[in-house]
Amino acid sequence: MTESSIPRSAPDGDAPDTAVRLYGATVTRDPAEFYRELRRDHGPVVPVLLDGDVPAWFVIGYREVNHITNNPMLFARDCRRWNAWDRVPDDWPLMPYVGWTPSVMFAEGEEHQRRAGAIGDALDAVHRTELAAICEELADGLIDEFAGNGEADLVAQYSHRIPLLVMARLFGLPDSDVPTLVQDVAESLDADEKAVAAHQRIQQRMTDLVAERRLRPLPDFPSRLLAHPAGLSAEEVIIDLLVVMAAAQQPTGNWIGNALRLMLVDDHFSMTFQGGRSSVDQALTQVLWEDTPTQNFIGRWAVHGCRLGGRDIRSGDLLVMGLAAANADPQVRPEAGAATGNRAHLSFGHGEHGCPFPAPEHAEVIARTAIEVLLDRLPDIELAVPPDGLEWRPSFWMRGLHALPVTFSPAAHGLGAVPFTPRA
Repeated sequence: MTESSIPRSAPDGDAPDTAVRLYGATVTRDPAEFYRELRRDHGPVVPVLLDGDVPAWFVIGYREVNHITNNPMLFARDCRRWNAWDRVPDDWPLMPYVGWTPSVMFAEGEEHQRRAGAIGDALDAVHRTELAAICEELADGLIDEFAGNGEADLVAQYSHRIPLLVMARLFGLPDSDVPTLVQDVAESLDADEKAVAAHQRIQQRMTDLVAERRLRPLPDFPSRLLAHPAGLSAEEVIIDLLVVMAAAQQPTGNWIGNALRLMLVDDHFSMTFQGGRSSVDQALTQVLWEDTPTQNFIGRWAVHGCRLGGRDIRSGDLLVMGLAAANADPQVRPEAGAATGNRAHLSFGHGEHGCPFPAPEHAEVIARTAIEVLLDRLPDIELAVPPDGLEWRPSFWMRGLHALPVTFSPAAHGLGAVPFTPRA
């Protein structure tokens, strides 16, 4: 399908005065309460307006999100189907989410299976024990940088750095590249003038990396993608490396940060925080149900007209999947304390276009190991501010803290003073 062949007429949808704006301070101030109000007033599928009053549907029902993700023939990923492109300016703030690229993100059918299968196989070649060892080493190195200070920001200095450090190691990048890469990835995720230049620098580094690996393969992720029987081209590998890096960085970093926050502010966890490894898995699972890093996701486009959640969806309509809201759907939400071990949440997406195996397992290994190393090294860690002094980033799409300031005893846990004991 070419972009010129896509219908350009905007959907009729509901009347403008019934649509809910999904932008502004009121949307991000208390997301959980916002989702409850939407469910009460509009049901599982809500007519909404995105930035610039671009129309879409916000799907917040658990069963409805499952229906969408389980039916790629009805709700597809190729954004060129969108019937509202005539309303979208080139500088639209959400263009990074909807602008078509020849990546695995927008591929469909056999093409998507080929691309996602290669990524999954290349990731699966990394043994979980090897991944945990890499993460332990890198986590220890980060903690060494601030352990003697008695204070740290566990977001900027720890949780948001670990995933990218791990991916750089799996990509076979030299340590000298990592500081610049960390800065560029951080800038590329911001909605300002630095983002485009930062993204271009990252893309150039991936282009150079792929060229290097074509000449001299190594036992790393890019080389495995290039050698995969799927026969990926260099251009496909470059853009999918960018997708994997972005998908691993912010969601995993926020997962670690959100779980650490929960363990420090919740009495149930704080009582066992000192050396309480048994509570790490529980905290990580609870966060995925209650404060999932990826709150909402664009999206799917209706292949043809249909009914969903009592709404008439037109061919080419955009559907935004409310992952956090679906997790909180009272029809399926686990009772308080019952989330431990319950992995029916939608935080990794679902279906053919969900986070491909084994990426969720890898993210969990990274998150769990990062927290366990911190527990071993700094067992007397405490929040440096009152819990209500912690600020969430004002994003409708991601859930993460601006900062997580903590204090601990530098005399007892100085640089290299407490060696990490590997897990059994």
